[in-house]
Amino acid sequence: MTRWNQSNDDVTAVSSDITDETNALPAKYFTSSEIHELEKEKIFGRYWVYAGHANAITEPGAYFTRTIGDRQVIIVRGHDDEIRAFFNVCAHRGSKMVEDTPMTDPENMGRIRCPYHMWSYDLDGDLESTPQSFEEAGLNPDLSDDEVCGMDASENSLSEVETDRIGPFVFLNFAQDPMPLAEQAGTLKSELEAMPLGEYEHAARYVSEVECNWKTFAGNYSECDHCHANHQDWITDIELAESELEVNDYHWILHYTHDEDVEDEMRIHDEHEAKFYYFWPNFTVNMYGTADGYGTYIIDPIDEGRFQLIADYYFSDEEMTDAEQEFVQTSRQLQEEDFELVERQYEGLKSGALAQAQLGPNEHTVHRLHRLAQEAYEA
Repeated sequence: MTRWNQSNDDVTAVSSDITDETNALPAKYFTSSEIHELEKEKIFGRYWVYAGHANAITEPGAYFTRTIGDRQVIIVRGHDDEIRAFFNVCAHRGSKMVEDTPMTDPENMGRIRCPYHMWSYDLDGDLESTPQSFEEAGLNPDLSDDEVCGMDASENSLSEVETDRIGPFVFLNFAQDPMPLAEQAGTLKSELEAMPLGEYEHAARYVSEVECNWKTFAGNYSECDHCHANHQDWITDIELAESELEVNDYHWILHYTHDEDVEDEMRIHDEHEAKFYYFWPNFTVNMYGTADGYGTYIIDPIDEGRFQLIADYYFSDEEMTDAEQEFVQTSRQLQEEDFELVERQYEGLKSGALAQAQLGPNEHTVHRLHRLAQEAYEA
């Protein structure tokens, strides 16, 4: 049953069985600043998190940056063609080294150099050089030059962040001993890698700041019980009664079947359907079934009451056709309709009236999302 707030919050952990009464996260897990801080370590510091697309950095020295929680990371392609990630922190005195550089506007460098004291690192993260002032003690009357120990390159390299890929998608993990990406991804990895996703070019990016907790939007994305009332233009050509919600350990797939008379030009996969992949904790791959391309979302928390949706679109050419531009606008319309819904829901959650909601029988994807969050908090 739904639990209303009385003098004390009468809430319990998310049940493992969706048919139990307490099958949803308590409302405080959406509105608490303490939970937001906890998630930086328990969720975004433990699981594989999407960094960006490999096609953005095709040449040695090409890089972009990514901020996840409080962690700033440089993602760079090395001279050996490998993609590596390093904390954007100099080994000398901890300075931030490169300015924020989005995946859509990557830059190129021959080496990683800190502008503070000019320490330089090669693209493998090893210390390459320091200024002469670190080799001599000319300004220190208590030391002679021969007493100065040179900087050991192996002891002063950049701090590397674990990386792995699913096709062209680059992921990061900050844990000391993370589970393999293949284990977290499960069958998602082989299914996505069977498609030629790397052959498509980045064509558009839209960044939106939304006034609600990131899990609120993630839950909305993961079900379509709300679609009849709120996405009436989109569902015109969708057979929702024939749709399928497939739930796996760390990902779920929403299959939406098109009416037979809708022309399907999607060449990435052969099935006559739209597919929406959600990969825990905050990455999606969206194949709408009516365009030769795909989209991705990053659902990036800002604080407990705001998130940033980063929506990228990929087509056969970076210059979109009129039809592709229309397709992107349709996608944007869906996002904006959802933004209104989740902000309205979050206003209710913030009111304090509700202690713990309940999920319906067809919201098993949302239940899995809530269970994963609960398990992370308890880990």
